[in-house]
Amino acid sequence: MSFADLLVKIDAFLWGVPLMVLLLGAGIILTVRTRCIQLRKFPYIIGNTLGKMFRRSEIEEGAISPFQALSTALAATVGTGNIVGVSVAILTGGPGAVFWMWFAAFFGMCTKFSEVNLSIAYRVKTDVGYAGGPMYYIDRGLHKPWLGKIFAFLAAVATFGLGCSVQSNAIAGTLKSSFSIPPFLTAVVITILTAVVVIGGIQSISKVTEKLVPFMAAFYIVGGLIIIFANVGNLPGAIHDIFVGAFNPKAVGGGAIGFTIMTAMRSGISRGVFTNEAGLGSSPIAHATASTDHPTRQGLWGVTEVFLDTFVVCSITALVILTSGVLNSGEADASALVAEAFSMKFTFGRYIVSIGLLLFAFSTILGWEFYGETSARYLIGSRIGAPYKVLFLIMVFVGCTMKLDLAWEVANILNALMAVPNLIGLIGLSGVVVALEKDFFSDDRLRKSPEEYQHLLKK
Repeated sequence: MSFADLLVKIDAFLWGVPLMVLLLGAGIILTVRTRCIQLRKFPYIIGNTLGKMFRRSEIEEGAISPFQALSTALAATVGTGNIVGVSVAILTGGPGAVFWMWFAAFFGMCTKFSEVNLSIAYRVKTDVGYAGGPMYYIDRGLHKPWLGKIFAFLAAVATFGLGCSVQSNAIAGTLKSSFSIPPFLTAVVITILTAVVVIGGIQSISKVTEKLVPFMAAFYIVGGLIIIFANVGNLPGAIHDIFVGAFNPKAVGGGAIGFTIMTAMRSGISRGVFTNEAGLGSSPIAHATASTDHPTRQGLWGVTEVFLDTFVVCSITALVILTSGVLNSGEADASALVAEAFSMKFTFGRYIVSIGLLLFAFSTILGWEFYGETSARYLIGSRIGAPYKVLFLIMVFVGCTMKLDLAWEVANILNALMAVPNLIGLIGLSGVVVALEKDFFSDDRLRKSPEEYQHLLKK
């Protein structure tokens, strides 16, 4: 067995039943303990996040606005997985995989709520602003610094793959196939653009993402809705296939395709988690920099993040594929399947996919640079900041110009391993999440300082 084959097997194992059980199990436990806050308080959550996203408020020094924190988190979360990952799920698990993607995201909203809560509660003030995330709440909350270091190491290294070179490679491939732009030219431009943004740290990154994320999301969602409405006659059948295929795949695809309930579950849940990152511990690092009076207030944005990523963006991709009838074309390549689905009615549909991939991948690069650098700073100290940025930019350039087949597998493995220490921290500190949530909803007043909820962190 070659090294590449070994990596593929490890990747398939980690993103299979073990991680599926851990992530889904943690989400269910947290949902029960918070009395299903993502459903119970959903109108309040949307009203106090999306409903107030353009409201300007005073931001303390060294922090960013709640919406900027969400935009930075979404920049990293909404990536190529929302397009290609959804296609992979449907190709490997059938239409029913979409149901299981939604199923996992429902519990994932509570998982992300808990992650963000804890990231604010246990964050620290550094020379460049607030720093938080799983390594901090595992260290300061569970008092297991060694486990926090394991998470930080995995995140710092994983960034060079999934959050960096793999994304720039996707950009270069898209520009070459759609617009005949040489990869070397793409490498130069993308590296320069990335450098201009990340050199200013989270303040600079958040200013770009708060403008880029709404634009790219609106562009892709509107484009996708145009395609869906063009195929609106097939929409009831698509919805039928999603729900029936989740529990009786043969009734949708027939026995010859070989879909089973287990393959639908595995494909939907694993790809869903891969896209919204609930339980992986990455996006709480961005949320930890938000200016907020209470951890739970920012936790509400975590619920919104998963909702937008999976229930909106991923659903658009899935419905475009299922209403277009492209599954019957025999196309087995995930990227080509999405492009064909978008272009069956309109020629410009292919460009929606191309531009969407480009924007999603570039935004992911920006968000993950901050994740990786924050993790490296936790391990080594502030002196690693500049060297880390330089190495990150080198990997952005390299990713555009080289084949990165193994990089995908390594990045997926590291991402899966990141989830383990994070889930230990989430379950171990679930009592703190419950205490913070009860405190917030029992007295929703503007608190003057974090000291007013510090006593809850000892529970």
